[in-house]
Amino acid sequence: MSDQESDTKGFSEGVSSSQGDPRVLFAMNAILSTLFAWSIVWGLSFLGVVGFSLVNVATAAILLFTVTYAVTMA
Repeated sequence: MSDQESDTKGFSEGVSSSQGDPRVLFAMNAILSTLFAWSIVWGLSFLGVVGFSLVNVATAAILLFTVTYAVTMA
């Protein structure tokens, strides 16, 4: 076995067993959910379906955050 093959195998084993820091995952989920919610609400506002407001963005972000958290932690 060459050094490159053993490095690849070791890296794969390390990544598959790593769960990561839950605080980082929580923060990334919150930030990405907020950005995605902002773009969804902006798009719907552009189409005239909903008004663009902080309340609508926050509601969409909370819903997205909850769904992604539930799916990834299940």
